[in-house]
Amino acid sequence: MDFSKLTILELASVLAGPSVGMFFAELGANVIKVENPKTEGDITRKWKSKNEKTNSDISAYFSSANWGKKSVGIDLAKKEGQDIVKKLADQSDIVISSYKPGDSKKLNVDYPTLSKDNSELIYAQITGYGDDDPRTGYDAIIQAEAGFMHINGFPDKPPVKMPVAMVDILTGHHVKEAILIALLERRRNNSGKYISISLFDVAVSSLANQATNYLMTGHSPERIGSEHPNIFPYGTIFRSKDHIDFVIAITSDAQFEKLAEIIQFQDIGLFHSNDKRIRNKKKLQQLLATAFLKFSFKTLSQQFLKYHLPIGRVNDIPSVFKTDQAKRLILKDNNILGLKTFLQKNNPNPSKPPKYSEHSSETLTKELKLSKDEILRAIKAKVIFD
Repeated sequence: MDFSKLTILELASVLAGPSVGMFFAELGANVIKVENPKTEGDITRKWKSKNEKTNSDISAYFSSANWGKKSVGIDLAKKEGQDIVKKLADQSDIVISSYKPGDSKKLNVDYPTLSKDNSELIYAQITGYGDDDPRTGYDAIIQAEAGFMHINGFPDKPPVKMPVAMVDILTGHHVKEAILIALLERRRNNSGKYISISLFDVAVSSLANQATNYLMTGHSPERIGSEHPNIFPYGTIFRSKDHIDFVIAITSDAQFEKLAEIIQFQDIGLFHSNDKRIRNKKKLQQLLATAFLKFSFKTLSQQFLKYHLPIGRVNDIPSVFKTDQAKRLILKDNNILGLKTFLQKNNPNPSKPPKYSEHSSETLTKELKLSKDEILRAIKAKVIFD
């Protein structure tokens, strides 16, 4: 499929919806981001960390999900603005929306309205809790309500939110998958589709083995730090002789035998099976921690590599971006940096994240063939912003 021939209309903000738009931009699609003038665009433009010393409206957060797009400022509270979006939708392939239930209908940018004259339109709606629940979805709240915070952290500490908006990111992936399936179906039957995916549903479905551990045993998962409820040692943080924190991932009995050989661990009878390692976790953890303190991390990593065992140093973020693998993922345009979200090697290089309403005149001239006078009148009437 030639994605450069697709037009995506993004009526979404923050992270989940915009991450989908950026995915298609990285594939070469024409992505038009409609932004709200009342908030001076996507609210994340103003989400700056204390270390950002700039007046630019392209914040680091905004840069995480908005490369390769064209920004058009349109007031959807005005009928003229709604008419412009309807015309854009008439010639678009995909609409990405993240309004709370009922708002898209109030603004006349819902699926029935926008697909009326475009039967092949694929409309992806992201909600917090589903089409029939009026609550707005926020990643942190969903993490709490879906159980993630309860199982994240250490047993003697309060629940902890994950440090990135993981539910938003996972929702974006679900929406991408649904849209790609809809595109395949459209190639066969020339029909559009309405897609609705909620943050809550995505979060619960992503509980994976933690959910099935409960469903099949009735036991409620609890906080166990960085360890794994079904395997040991897996994810536990250990420290080397030279004070380097690292984790290992031992998933089979054969791997554990190799580990025992590396660290000269003789008495493995009590721990020869994963079931026994789980049941005697506390004792084994203490024995391993003592054994690892006899080795430098370099020696351990060399031995683990020799025996094909997984080991990883606990890196801070600057250390991550010293690796060649991470460097290949960096997007750069002058002083604006971001990360690729679609990891195919030969994907097009997207343009930098747009300034608010940077492409209003250009886009409406090209897409809708509006005259200069028509655009000037719309700007004067504060329908569009440029």
